[in-house]
Amino acid sequence: MIYPVISTKNPIFFNSSKIPRNQERCSKLSSFQSRSIFRSFHHQNPGIKPKTQFLNPVIGTNLGEVSVRKGKKKKESLWQQGCQEMLGLCGLGYWVQGFRCFPWLALNFHMAYNLNLNPSTLQLVQNSGNLPMVAKPLFGILSDALYIGGAHRIPYICIGVLLQVLSWGQLALFPVAGQALPALMACVLLSNTGAAITEVAKDALITEYGQKHRITGLQSYAFMALAAGGILGNLLGGYFLVKLPPRMMFLVFSVLLSIQLVVSLSCNEECLGLARSLGPLSDLMIAISEDSIFRPLTWIVASIAMVPILSGSIFCYQTQCLHLNPSVIGMSRVIGQLILLSLTVLYNRYWKQIPMRKLIGVVQILYASSLLLDLALVREINLSIGIPNEVFALCFSGLAETLAQFKILPFSVLLATLCPRGCEGSLTSFLASALCLSSIVSGFWGVGLAAMLGIRSSDYSNLPVGILIQFLAALLPLGWIHHVPMSQPVEKKRKKGMSKRNRKTRRIGRVVVGSVFAYRRERESDAQK
Repeated sequence: MIYPVISTKNPIFFNSSKIPRNQERCSKLSSFQSRSIFRSFHHQNPGIKPKTQFLNPVIGTNLGEVSVRKGKKKKESLWQQGCQEMLGLCGLGYWVQGFRCFPWLALNFHMAYNLNLNPSTLQLVQNSGNLPMVAKPLFGILSDALYIGGAHRIPYICIGVLLQVLSWGQLALFPVAGQALPALMACVLLSNTGAAITEVAKDALITEYGQKHRITGLQSYAFMALAAGGILGNLLGGYFLVKLPPRMMFLVFSVLLSIQLVVSLSCNEECLGLARSLGPLSDLMIAISEDSIFRPLTWIVASIAMVPILSGSIFCYQTQCLHLNPSVIGMSRVIGQLILLSLTVLYNRYWKQIPMRKLIGVVQILYASSLLLDLALVREINLSIGIPNEVFALCFSGLAETLAQFKILPFSVLLATLCPRGCEGSLTSFLASALCLSSIVSGFWGVGLAAMLGIRSSDYSNLPVGILIQFLAALLPLGWIHHVPMSQPVEKKRKKGMSKRNRKTRRIGRVVVGSVFAYRRERESDAQK
């Protein structure tokens, strides 16, 4: 306990409620200092008994510091709880997003073998089913501006997951839905609509959470979870296709989506500390008009859209001409996802220091070169050097797709860093929508190229020409790679200066000790008189 010492001979009274600064500092003297000072005073003057009185004893510990300490502990506990919910919600969400290759692999085989669709029609169905992804900016604006039950991220994740459960569950439980192409397309469109809503909310959530708590690189960890889900999905997909019908695979994925829905409903967005956003549409237009965002966004969209993708033709060639086992195709995707996971880890740990323009240029050249691996498979160059088709497809078939996915990561990190507060959902969804639209355009270019070259189920003679056109088109974006910034912006750390409160605490001991020694001198002079 610390008691303010007041002399009875020269009492001090204050009419105003404002206490002088020195007197306020005196009240904060520690009990150890006060006992040592008065012990020294009584030792030197044993006969003097100062008359003192104690007014309003105060506790030695600063109550303000105690409350601040409790507030910090409370904030730390809330932050830990928010981190756990983020790991459970977004980690599982991105893993399930990567695991979507599991039912899609079954759906592709179902359309190719059970419905007997030709390569162009198969690729047309695949790209048309992705049209709901183009509406992502609308979903992002709604997520930024329209709150449901006081939250604006988790409710949209739940809505998107529910739509996916309904679509894949219908394909699993009602066989008629998978036999007719119009009904199948309706289920695919409903599933991709739900996936688009969920992806928009998840991307906005990690961007907003990272800016709120100043955590950079969350997009890298999202890519890791995405790649992990893709690895397991392709691994199990290739095995299950041999053992089970596609309907059972649809049912397994529906159960997994139901688990994600339960986890999402159990999360509380208040623990994440997300603030309300105002004017998302106007903020989005301002953000996109910035050169630092517009120029790299234009480059990545154009680099994808101008390359005609022949994925449907390659898939049908591998299954119908080379007679590759579904497990081989599934394992090739697994290897591709393992490479994507490794590249993401390397980027997060080492490659962020490399200039972004240089890194993207190297990745684009590697992507263009990897397209020629399909040419080697079609021309049977691998057989001439003693590599079987199964081994070659297993090791190199998914490399081009992997590099195309990895190329998006640096741009996602860049735009998440530059994203202004309040339009996280709008900007991230606009990026995802632009990338999806460019992929759809690329797929339509591929359908047109295959039709122009006469590539069909009975004739793949012109497929090498289409692959060479792909290679040349993939090299064209290097001509305007100057639109990509040299380096990514790094958030500057704030300098920790000494606050006014810390400076006052630092001076308090010296001021109080001086006032107590002044009291000693006063008592000594009184004793001499």
